[in-house]
Amino acid sequence: MTVQSIIILAVVGLVAGYLAGLIWKGAGFGLIGNLIIGILGAIFGGWLFGILGIGIGGIIGMIVAGLVGALIILWVISLIKK
Repeated sequence: MTVQSIIILAVVGLVAGYLAGLIWKGAGFGLIGNLIIGILGAIFGGWLFGILGIGIGGIIGMIVAGLVGALIILWVISLIKK
């Protein structure tokens, strides 16, 4: 990975984590926690979309994949917390 791709991944993850925190009210981990979840979600979402053969193009597609990944991670964590 180049430095540029790492920076893009981090920015996409931060946006996805912020959006996931807004969508998933009450189960988030605060601003910093949701941003970390967003970065992990961007990695997971990109991998998941690749496995499923869903093409993601541009920054909006990466944010959508990151958001989906972050929401899945928040959902799994909420199941574990119960």
